Amino acid sequence: MSAENQLVTRVEHSTGATSQTRPTRLPEDLLRDSARRLRIVALIYAAGFLVAELAYAVLDPIAGEAITHFYGWGPPAISIAVAVIVAALTGVRRIPPDSLMNIGLAFEVVAAYGIAFSAYWGIYQGLAHEPAHLTIFGLSFVAPWIMFFTIVCPNEPRRALLAAIAAGSSVPAVLLLTVRYGGTSIALTAEFVVSALLVPYLLIVITAYVGARVVYKLGTAVTRAREMGSYRLAEQLGRGGMGEVWKAEHRMLVRPAAIKLIRPDMMGKDLESQRTLRLRFEREAQATALMHSPHTIDVYDFGVTIDGTFYYVMELLDGWNLQELVRRFGPVPPPRTIHLLRQVCDSLAEAHERGLIHRDIKPANIYVCSQGRRADLVKVLDFGLVKRRYEPASSEPQLTAEHVVGGTPAFIAPEQITGAAVDARTDLYAVGCVAYWLLTGHLVFDAGTSVEMLADHLNTTPVPPSHASELQIPEALEAAILSCLEKDPANRPQSAEALDTLLAAVEPPSPWTPAQATEWWRLHRPTPDAAGPKGPRVQVA
Repeated sequence: MSAENQLVTRVEHSTGATSQTRPTRLPEDLLRDSARRLRIVALIYAAGFLVAELAYAVLDPIAGEAITHFYGWGPPAISIAVAVIVAALTGVRRIPPDSLMNIGLAFEVVAAYGIAFSAYWGIYQGLAHEPAHLTIFGLSFVAPWIMFFTIVCPNEPRRALLAAIAAGSSVPAVLLLTVRYGGTSIALTAEFVVSALLVPYLLIVITAYVGARVVYKLGTAVTRAREMGSYRLAEQLGRGGMGEVWKAEHRMLVRPAAIKLIRPDMMGKDLESQRTLRLRFEREAQATALMHSPHTIDVYDFGVTIDGTFYYVMELLDGWNLQELVRRFGPVPPPRTIHLLRQVCDSLAEAHERGLIHRDIKPANIYVCSQGRRADLVKVLDFGLVKRRYEPASSEPQLTAEHVVGGTPAFIAPEQITGAAVDARTDLYAVGCVAYWLLTGHLVFDAGTSVEMLADHLNTTPVPPSHASELQIPEALEAAILSCLEKDPANRPQSAEALDTLLAAVEPPSPWTPAQATEWWRLHRPTPDAAGPKGPRVQVA
């Protein structure tokens, strides 16, 4: 039995696999979302409080006089200051989301007391016992604040309940304090305490708790739905034509991973389309898993969940694909270009030996990263269009749509356009296009439309890269690239090993050394700030 036939696709039921490890808190990504929303809520609270107090002071002469005393300006000022501090803390990356949400719960309580003190402290100052005055008492802004905070910044139901109780106690507590220390001899009746304080705010707390439980159950349901075998989806890294790529967490191991998946709703409505895409995706996982080159991305696992989502787990890379590398840092010097291209040749050489043709080599599918002590390590991704060399067309289903050319127009070989047989030299044409991009920052044929670009690949002689770049490109390197871009496959290098030999023979003025690579990555190692909150990982076809 061949090694390929020994590969077995494991079908795992996500909910069953995780029954013993259900989360006891909100998923990490939902916690991060809640923490980000906490900043917005705190700023809205501060701005709203400021506007309300200023408007109240202008429209109400008595309030305008009260604001000159500490009991008038103190609670609003303290509340606004606390809100600004909380908003600032949400921007501190060293504080984990869990801790931020605990800060948020404390803020909910403090903010409720700020509202209550601003509304009720000294409200009965100088008044005698007047039951008629008490009858007009109603729910304060504390009630909508509790509801708003609980829904917008979800937390565990138990914590949310305790915070809601503490926040709801603000109005009774402040009224008791103002009766005791606010300069009035008024006495609160039992009827008033029950009807105006206990019952309404008890209902608010119960409603907030129910809302917290609903949000929590939705969050844990999302967590279970995101579990792929032994892995749980943490955050989306990107989305491409073949599916989505997510950062994944293993339930037992600390090794990070990326999961590429295609959901049933992304496969089309008719059964034939779903079958075609499922086969294409499965073959990509199998083809990649069978290869052992250090320059082909590692596949750890693949399977199908109970809802029909096909997935495979691969190593998580920190770095850039070659498209992003050039866009961020400009054209790549020839010595480094040679270093990167030779690693691509190593990956393709193994694939070609196994009879596999990639057919979609392009900068976005070639990743450069730093792993351990190895800097400038290349990984070839996405064998989604892989095809067996010399395999008769009738022996396999067509895994590209009818009348659609397989590949990417900017990096496609002429024989792919005409529908002729493809082989190793087809991938080498694309490698020549990638090399052109690295050295110049331009496409070989930068036409206005895809149709024009395909026509150029068929008929137009490319401009030598030395004419399109300010870099000093060695003649031998330019000759190797132009040989890859020959229209006739017979005039190209006949194998990846042959191209590697041509690249190895190039003698640049100064070679790209491991020390230079290490220093470059020391200065330019990706950080989350380099490409937003999700970082620079772009492992998507």
